[in-house]
Amino acid sequence: MMSNLNVKLDKTDRKILEILQSNAKITNAQLSKEIGLSPAPTLERVKKLETSGLIKSYHAKLDTEKIGLGVSTFVQVTLKGHNKRNIDKFLDEINRIEDVIECHHITGSGDFILKVIAKDIASYQKLMLEKVSEIEVVDSLQSMVILATFKDSKVLPIPQ
Repeated sequence: MMSNLNVKLDKTDRKILEILQSNAKITNAQLSKEIGLSPAPTLERVKKLETSGLIKSYHAKLDTEKIGLGVSTFVQVTLKGHNKRNIDKFLDEINRIEDVIECHHITGSGDFILKVIAKDIASYQKLMLEKVSEIEVVDSLQSMVILATFKDSKVLPIPQ
């Protein structure tokens, strides 16, 4: 799905976006060196990309194992009825559960797919039984435990 860009991206803007996605902690001086501009226009371009909304935020990617989050799952959710009231009710409830780190409205046999992260299987089970399955508009849940992750890129391809 393509949306209209309000900002025209040239080759330099694309390079800035690629670099910042890979290393958001890069200094302006280093970034300017890599794209071949002096620091002032480099900073100006980054600010333009931020204010346009193309750059939404900067995040630190944490090591889930090192912070004690050993279980990641995808959960397919089917609602009791696919109508605006049920969708709004579900989203209101799901947004309050911090262990649900992603929520996507999908096509196919389910209505939503969640990415859930928990300390261990017992914590995951408790979360599902006491929170997610207790949302009144939820009809069914299908869990898929992630055994291993071989690619977890947050770098988006920048269309030409």
